[in-house]
Amino acid sequence: MTETFWIAATVLIILALAFVLYPVLFHRRGTRQQNDLRNQNLMAYRSRMAELKKEHQAGIIDQESYQQLRDELAGAMLDDVPENETPAKTVPGRKAAMAVGLLAILLIPASAVVLYEEWGAMDSVEAFVAMKELSNSDDARATQMSKLTAQLRTRLEASPDNPEGWAMLGQTYMRLEQYNDAAWAFRELADSVSSDDASRAVALGLSAQAQFFLSQGAMTDKVTSAIEQARALNPDEVNSLSLLGIHSFSQGNYREAIGYWERIQTVAPDHPQLAAIQGGIKEAYSRLGEQPPAMNAPKMGEPGTGANAVSQAGGAGVSVRVTLADAFQMSIPNDTTLFLFARAANTQAGPPLAVVRLTAGDLPVEIRLDDSRAMAPQSVISGVKEVVVTARLTRSGNISAQPGDWQGSTDSPVAVTEDQGSPIELVIDQQLID
Repeated sequence: MTETFWIAATVLIILALAFVLYPVLFHRRGTRQQNDLRNQNLMAYRSRMAELKKEHQAGIIDQESYQQLRDELAGAMLDDVPENETPAKTVPGRKAAMAVGLLAILLIPASAVVLYEEWGAMDSVEAFVAMKELSNSDDARATQMSKLTAQLRTRLEASPDNPEGWAMLGQTYMRLEQYNDAAWAFRELADSVSSDDASRAVALGLSAQAQFFLSQGAMTDKVTSAIEQARALNPDEVNSLSLLGIHSFSQGNYREAIGYWERIQTVAPDHPQLAAIQGGIKEAYSRLGEQPPAMNAPKMGEPGTGANAVSQAGGAGVSVRVTLADAFQMSIPNDTTLFLFARAANTQAGPPLAVVRLTAGDLPVEIRLDDSRAMAPQSVISGVKEVVVTARLTRSGNISAQPGDWQGSTDSPVAVTEDQGSPIELVIDQQLID
């Protein structure tokens, strides 16, 4: 598209030069003036000769006077327009015209380029091209997506007043699981919409979500700071409420999680992940041993998937039986936090696709990891074919690995299936040193 733009611009410049140069280089003003003078003299001669002839015929002048006046008129005509003279084909000011033409050839294209660089929108044009190509990309074109993402980032850094571009860049970084870059892009989006508190709050909420994924589900200072900034602008910013609900649920604060998620139902009844949010609320009530209040059923075509949604019968997932190695039985207190989680087999970055928080006192335990255990609607276990399952005991209460934690992982990727038969065996048999 950029090449097409420059071709069109070149054609327009050539047309502009043609309009300027043609009258300068090919005018015939001097020649026309000479021809006009000849015609005027000739017409005057003929008119006077006709008058003389009429006067002679009317008897006003005699033959001798008529002949004398006729000869004098013919002589005067010959003096003005010699019979053997050939008009010079010269154009007055020719050198000046050539100079003007040369300057036009040099200045018009140069000034067009300079002025467009100053006042034009080439960065926006190229950013739009990159955005358009990104929107048509798929997983099979990851390398091309990375290249296009870099191009879009360069254009946006040069011309940052483009909220749509920053939103596209942040979403693309999220798809590529480059969460640190995604958080930065959403921050830039927040700056570009600084005059709109609601839009700025959403951008900050998205930045918090990216930071949450980067920390693998830990509520770090950066995540908390972004959430606080978003809620200062809009206390009901849904991305922030969702993260707070997920964190509260993971910490066993089910009542608090219910409060955050029910608030989303109230302020965003058309939220695209409403079914998943309702599933999380039901699960939280279930863990409190209470009956959840009546909720609107999901709309047709909106299955309950996403953050803590209720598992659908026959849903894809992995069944796991977790045990603790005999060597650690006496050294780990029963209240030690146990995290059981699954990640896509082809990456160890980003948030888990499914996670369960228990305690060491629950071991041994058999559990199924499915979409009801997802941390976020965008990342669910049913969306991948194979996962690596990890069980981690931690005194810090943080899902991120810390020195001193006890851990066990599957030796090879496990297939995600709808079969809820025999669970895989997972033993916590090592302690992390660093």
